[in-house]
Amino acid sequence: MMLQIYNTLTRQKEVFKPMQPGKISMYVCGITVYDYCHIGHARVLVAFDVITRFLRSQHWDVNYVRNITDIDDKIINRAKDNGEEYTNLTKRFIDYMHEDESRLGIARPDIEPRATGFIDEIIDMSKTLIEKGHAYAASNGDVYYRVTSFKDYGKLTNKNVDELLAGARIEVDEIKEDPRDFVLWKAAKAGEPAWKSPWGNGRPGWHIECSAMSKKCCGETFDIHGGGPDLPFPHHENEIAQSEAANGCKYVNYWMHAGAVRVDGEKMSKSLGNFFTIRDVLEKYHPEVVRFLLVSSHYRSPINYAEDNLVEARAGLERFYGALRHYADVAPMPLSDMDESVYYKAFVNAMNDDFNTRVALAGMYDLVRDLNNAKGEPELAKNLAGQLKALGLILGVLQENPEVFLQAGGSDEISAEEVEKLIAERIQAKADKNYARADEIRKFLIDRKVVLEDSKTGETLWRRE
Repeated sequence: MMLQIYNTLTRQKEVFKPMQPGKISMYVCGITVYDYCHIGHARVLVAFDVITRFLRSQHWDVNYVRNITDIDDKIINRAKDNGEEYTNLTKRFIDYMHEDESRLGIARPDIEPRATGFIDEIIDMSKTLIEKGHAYAASNGDVYYRVTSFKDYGKLTNKNVDELLAGARIEVDEIKEDPRDFVLWKAAKAGEPAWKSPWGNGRPGWHIECSAMSKKCCGETFDIHGGGPDLPFPHHENEIAQSEAANGCKYVNYWMHAGAVRVDGEKMSKSLGNFFTIRDVLEKYHPEVVRFLLVSSHYRSPINYAEDNLVEARAGLERFYGALRHYADVAPMPLSDMDESVYYKAFVNAMNDDFNTRVALAGMYDLVRDLNNAKGEPELAKNLAGQLKALGLILGVLQENPEVFLQAGGSDEISAEEVEKLIAERIQAKADKNYARADEIRKFLIDRKVVLEDSKTGETLWRRE
């Protein structure tokens, strides 16, 4: 199957046609760094990490760009509340973001541009838009984009520009020609971070930064633009208007948007008290469990973050790691050796169908079944284990030692060392034919969510539920 991508712009799946053979330029909107990353951010970060991993596994030369917004109202206000320089705030939360990404197995993008590093490009694009009649400088030092000047405004989200007028509003300190117009350059208030411009000291608006950064890093037209579910309008709609008006050509060929994360069926919100940072979640759940939950659904589908779903994700990973338990030393099979593998072909077909990780994982469960059935054939089993690890590597899972994963987490009331001592005591009790004591130990461990697995060879393995 040829690679197909669902294009938000056309609202259908399309066969992917790169601008340059074998190469893909992809820009993804990143994080505004004024607070810890939350589970919604994790969904987007993991989705495009998996997409990039798969594309590269298929020999695409991917230029993956993901920006950082390091100046905006939220950053300025948070720094002011903290009594610190905004640069100290943003540096701290960029470091935290990278730590969270590392724990979730998310690789860094090839280029990670920051808005404050592209002030000249932002000013130049704003000047071009003014010269072409698509923007204007207001008397208060702001620069606004003239929405009615761009005839295709609303094409990404199928919005009518006239209908937008009903919901538009003007802040008291804004001087616009039209309430639908949006800011490109914001005049600085006293004490705010500012840069010199032809319109006075100020800073960039949110939307223009991505148009300027993507042009510099990817070109005037590029292959894929991605982001979260809240970005098509107004952010990406405004990016299209700015970029196409300034550059005089198509901005992006394929638009991709990850699905939303809901918490127990409701939209995640601080006001509802169901807001979880990545750090909150990783205090309670293994990073691979969280990642597995996120890749278990198609990237465009909404995900429900709930206790039951995390327990189910843990159980799914346990099936994989349980099958790999005796093959910890087997390396992932090189993909070049898997061309004839039915499992690999099914995996690739699923991923070529708009990166359908849900179907890809279903095929991996078939591989687990066959691996479990091949225990009497050591060479075949090792071959299947190597294939399973190779497919897991593309999804960014199955990277732990199986024993370490299966014995991780659990209650603080019993440590791994205590479990091992009790298992040794149980083995001795069985040797002494003291079956009552052996059963007592098993029940004691079950009550603490430790499951024992006795093998035919007399070895006892264990895992936490």
